[in-house]
Amino acid sequence: MDLRSLIRDIPDFPQDGILFRDITTLLRDPDGLKFTIDKLAEKFSNQSIDYVVGMESRGFIFGTPLAYRLGSGFVPVRKPGKLPAEVHSVEYDLEYGSDSLEIHQDAFPESSNVLIVDDLIATGGTAAATAQLVERASCNLVGFGFIIELSDLGGRQKLPDVPIESLVIY
Repeated sequence: MDLRSLIRDIPDFPQDGILFRDITTLLRDPDGLKFTIDKLAEKFSNQSIDYVVGMESRGFIFGTPLAYRLGSGFVPVRKPGKLPAEVHSVEYDLEYGSDSLEIHQDAFPESSNVLIVDDLIATGGTAAATAQLVERASCNLVGFGFIIELSDLGGRQKLPDVPIESLVIY
């Protein structure tokens, strides 16, 4: 299946000069959504994955059904103040400023095998910060799965040396 044909390009969003890759058109296509989850599951089926981690909010969309498909648990990574129990927190740099992400301290047992999933990797800041949270939880990061990779932005180079799978590369 050609996933690229199910991803809509929106010029000048959220600001002039940006070409936004919109996945809502992929999500509304039943065959495309199923193919996406099945393809990600296939890429990581040979690994022992205890938990899939998805970042707020589009990582939840793909991470939860992928965890189900892999027979794993799902753990959300959220913006500050959204999780009710004690958290690990990490601050990371954005193009203009910084942001933070959090995960529950008891999200998974120590030494669990964890896969990080998100809809897109661009500059790699969010994915790298999430990898730091997995490390703080004393777990094993086994890989990253993305639907879209914007290769010109070099995000892959900011990530730890584990398998990185992207279904569509621009």
